[in-house]
Amino acid sequence: MWTDSHCHLDAPEFDADRDAVVARARAAGVVRLVLPAVQAADFDTVPRLAAVHEAAYALGTHPLFVDAGEGAEAAPGHLQAALDRHRADPRLVAVGEIGLDHFVPGGDRERQKALYLAQLRLARDAGLPVILHVRRSADTLLAGLRRIEVPGGIAHAFNGSLQQAQQFVAMGFRLGFGGTLSFERSRQIRALAQALPPEALVLETDAPDIPPQWLYRTADERAAGAPQGRNEPAELPRIGAVLAALRGWSAAETADITTANVRAALPRLAAWEQAMATARDAAMAGTGEGARTASRLVVRA
Repeated sequence: MWTDSHCHLDAPEFDADRDAVVARARAAGVVRLVLPAVQAADFDTVPRLAAVHEAAYALGTHPLFVDAGEGAEAAPGHLQAALDRHRADPRLVAVGEIGLDHFVPGGDRERQKALYLAQLRLARDAGLPVILHVRRSADTLLAGLRRIEVPGGIAHAFNGSLQQAQQFVAMGFRLGFGGTLSFERSRQIRALAQALPPEALVLETDAPDIPPQWLYRTADERAAGAPQGRNEPAELPRIGAVLAALRGWSAAETADITTANVRAALPRLAAWEQAMATARDAAMAGTGEGARTASRLVVRA
């Protein structure tokens, strides 16, 4: 069983065939998706999608959405209100996607930092782990985590140094690896995937973004009219096969290890899955309580 720890199923790229995308993922063995929001406008859409597709989700504002429309000042209030609205939903497993982006030019780093710290405080107060956007910003993110302790989480699409990775792991974080791992030229990321302890690794697609090598189109190809390949969660097992080859694991071992790591990083995900499994078992046993429990789990969303 594979778990995609980071998938933007709400993205407009999936509007035309979202149900088919999920069906392909399930057919490929990807039975669980974690859907992080990126802005306040998504704070009700993402939970609805999670309920429809038996996914988990996170709520937060991405650093690149710190703009004049929402900004670092208003965003924490929107997030607090959303956390209050969805607090009882067992599918809410983290605050995210939050963090810092020091790669995209023109970003207001001070506004990003203010929003990041404010969202860390909300995660701490809610007792939720965080899903972090880490782009040339690992040291500043770590500094914030030392100031405001949260119950771990996932450093999404990690591309920092081994030393930075070890600091995240020491703070209870798992590190996300996805399509970039499939490129032979991604030597640093591949080296990290080999060097880190098994319990530090989770898999993700970031779909529809970060396409793996077999979907990637060069700038010349795109200029010639070839569309950029859309990533989707069904690609996760093939990305997992790259990790398996690097670690010397079987596909089954890779799926089991990385799924267990997602559950460890996001304890509410593990609790929700256990409740659903118990409900199904009870329903199959004919007690009726399982059906009632399953019904309550759906209604809460």
